[in-house]
Amino acid sequence: MTSASDRMPAISLAAVGGRRLQTIGLIKEIEARGFSGIFCPSFGDAMGLCLSIAHHTSRLEFGTAIQPIYFQLPSALATSAAYIHEIAEGRFRLGIGVTHAPTHSRLGLNVGKPLADTRDYVEAMQKPGEQMGGLPPITLATLRDKMVALAVEIGDGAVWANASRSRMAHSLAAIPQERIDDGFYIGNMIPTVIDDDVEAGAARNRATLKGYVALPNYRNYWKEAGYEDEMTAVEKAMEADDPEGITAAMSDRWLSDCTLYGSVGQVRDGVEAWFDAGVSSPILVPSSTSGGQMKAFEELFAAYA
Repeated sequence: MTSASDRMPAISLAAVGGRRLQTIGLIKEIEARGFSGIFCPSFGDAMGLCLSIAHHTSRLEFGTAIQPIYFQLPSALATSAAYIHEIAEGRFRLGIGVTHAPTHSRLGLNVGKPLADTRDYVEAMQKPGEQMGGLPPITLATLRDKMVALAVEIGDGAVWANASRSRMAHSLAAIPQERIDDGFYIGNMIPTVIDDDVEAGAARNRATLKGYVALPNYRNYWKEAGYEDEMTAVEKAMEADDPEGITAAMSDRWLSDCTLYGSVGQVRDGVEAWFDAGVSSPILVPSSTSGGQMKAFEELFAAYA
């Protein structure tokens, strides 16, 4: 292995139906192996899984990344968050966000502007949270500059998903150094595939991100990050109903900037690069070219054995 750093990444974990008891075993193993945290994505019951993490760990930082604000009333989420915060003795971090337009459409949700809705939601959580003993630190799902600024204003951290490493210096410049010194959380969820067959790993990550390049907010972010040609080509392929063209537009340069793939050494070096870019909590989202979730975790555990 090429990295000698003791810095350990966090891991993204979801409780998949039918394998929830196995997930409890994963929780314990993630902590025993020294990973720095577990963060639960928006699909599935992220808050329920966080409750299990609170009961089955003693050291790990953990949280939601993210809990969509439109899925629960602010008072209900504040009550649950305050409970987990207390029993976890301060290790829980509540990550919230607006999630994506296709999810809103599928669920028939009538949503407003992301910035205003997020501000209003956090404000509405405050009073019931205080009544229930206090809220945990709140992390906002961020991507572009205005949401980063809102996270600094009303939150205790910011978490990206599929960010471009080359863009992080720009994004983090909006966070005052004194806030970072005081523990302002900076996380990013990174699709990760460990496979000596680099092309196979790249193909797996392209499949993971194909749904994201279909989202206008992500394309606009990546254009700002220097991938105007790639995202314009994606848009043209979408207009032509050309799935292969979409995949072809997802260049190696772009993919290497927002995901990790390749050998153990390449992935671990990539994690170090994310730390060096100022992300205090790289959150690996493991997948595998040869199996499902459990196989992906086996590969990740072996890489950090």
